[in-house]
Amino acid sequence: MSLDTFYRDSFVEVDLSAIQYNIHQLQQRLDEKTGVYAVVKADAYGHGDIQVAHAALEAGAEGLAVALLDEAIKLRHAGIDAPILVMGWTRPKDAVVAAEHEIAVTVFQEEWLKEAGLLSFSKSLKVHLKLDTGMGRIGVRSVAEMERILSYMKEENFFSLEALFTHFATADEEGLDYFATQEKRWNELFSHFKRIWPENVEVHTSNSAASMRYPGRLDHYVRFGISMYGLYPSSVVKKERPIDLQPAFSLHSQLIHVKRLEPGESISYGATYRTGNHEWIGTIPLGYADGWIRRLQGMDVLVDGKRQPIVGRICMDQFMIRLDQEYPIGTKVTLIGKQGEQEISADEVADQLETINYEIPCMISNRVPRVFLKDGKTIDIKNSL
Repeated sequence: MSLDTFYRDSFVEVDLSAIQYNIHQLQQRLDEKTGVYAVVKADAYGHGDIQVAHAALEAGAEGLAVALLDEAIKLRHAGIDAPILVMGWTRPKDAVVAAEHEIAVTVFQEEWLKEAGLLSFSKSLKVHLKLDTGMGRIGVRSVAEMERILSYMKEENFFSLEALFTHFATADEEGLDYFATQEKRWNELFSHFKRIWPENVEVHTSNSAASMRYPGRLDHYVRFGISMYGLYPSSVVKKERPIDLQPAFSLHSQLIHVKRLEPGESISYGATYRTGNHEWIGTIPLGYADGWIRRLQGMDVLVDGKRQPIVGRICMDQFMIRLDQEYPIGTKVTLIGKQGEQEISADEVADQLETINYEIPCMISNRVPRVFLKDGKTIDIKNSL
């Protein structure tokens, strides 16, 4: 692969074929009437929203979900005309913009509707009503709230209620008590909704964990997020392995300097590491400004298919590793991904940071170019610099 279209030695590879594979795996798990919305918020979890959106739609996803109106409009400007839902807060004054771009917004406040209702709409505004069944984030929590919102929507013909949805807080955990509690609250609210709203609306309650573990739910479609990218949402789900997943994200660099140091030499800021014997030390052109943060000191990377530890503090743009032998400048270094029989997964990096795998691809900054592969061939490169 030629990397001549950007000018640094560190890059992310995004395997779009893996993303399509993961969608196909879920589709086989779901009822044939249940569709998939690909969640491409946060630049597709750091993978690249436009490229992932095209790949997901090509694989049979029926629509897209994002967190922000800005993210949705970016997709529209890229020529994507599939249904798009903004799952987070949209300012009432921007409702006209959403309507003009045929973007569905999430609504859960009567005051929001009244403020948006003062605007002049040339197109109806697509609305998804969010029910908070126990996530405690956003959403309607009571029948009274829901009645007031629906009453107002009936009075104003420029609101088009497309769907109801909720989000399960513990669908990826072993214990099912709270999941059952949320499901009970959903059923109570939804039953009341059907009594006062005679028109048919779509329903989507399942995230990655719920869609994989409980595929028999009566969803019109599911929201496929973290697992579309080949990562299981928790160790519990990973152990169960309800479907096979292929990680789409890998992170690579190369050696730019190799030196042999005498015993007792210090490495990096603060002299936190000193060589114990004669040691080969390699320098990698990636650092915490790229998202490879200082807490990853001591983490392994792969060189020549072997694990080599990070030594000394990680700098803004570079870090050092202890090598088992001398290697030539330009030798490939893999931080996330496979080399030979060895693999460093996003889960392993997350464990090192005491966080979840969701955070790992998201934290690799946009100054690291994304190289998009399909069927093993480079089809696109995104470089923000």
